[in-house]
Amino acid sequence: MDPSLYIILDRTAARGRDLEAILEAALAGGCRTFQLREKAWPSGRALPLAERLRARCREAGAVFIVNDRVDLALAAGADGVHLGQDDLPPRAARPLLRAGMILGLSTHSVDQARAAQAAGADYVAVGSLFPTLTKPDFQLVGPALVRELRAEIRVPLIGIGGVTPANVAEAVRAGADGVAVISAVCGADDPEAVTRAFLDAIRGARDLTPRGRPL
Repeated sequence: MDPSLYIILDRTAARGRDLEAILEAALAGGCRTFQLREKAWPSGRALPLAERLRARCREAGAVFIVNDRVDLALAAGADGVHLGQDDLPPRAARPLLRAGMILGLSTHSVDQARAAQAAGADYVAVGSLFPTLTKPDFQLVGPALVRELRAEIRVPLIGIGGVTPANVAEAVRAGADGVAVISAVCGADDPEAVTRAFLDAIRGARDLTPRGRPL
């Protein structure tokens, strides 16, 4: 899994546009890690979409993860599942996953991030880094939490929440291995161009960060 840019495909954020078309554009832009976030459809309705996205990701050599739903991730043959603080705890989810499946966790505090790593998370997402409209009840923790966690979180640390090409360098300089984005790509007029802009900004910030450590 390349954590540099993690694009979350969400129908609501896409404003009715086809998620498969957004996936194609983001692949063309260079992203190789994706997640399907579907909050409204039941698993049975979401499964055909998840299977098509997974098949295209596999063809492109990209990682495909499903948000929240272990059952949907397994049925679709996804590469992993991403869980929030109110979803199945890792101790209950991990035994259900196939060998080698990725388990990612959302965290909003030092204690949650430590617990996620101790529970065997393959990556730890931290947010919200910046104000976001995707989650009305977001907790604003800022890049400072990434900076605080960097020394002790050994798995990839991914910043999420309100990240744009204009502010992504702040997350990278704080020590994030990458960022996860939703509206910035799904809601963009040109998802391919925005994907390229993110990756260019991430590479530029890394070039200015000594030994990849936070400034």
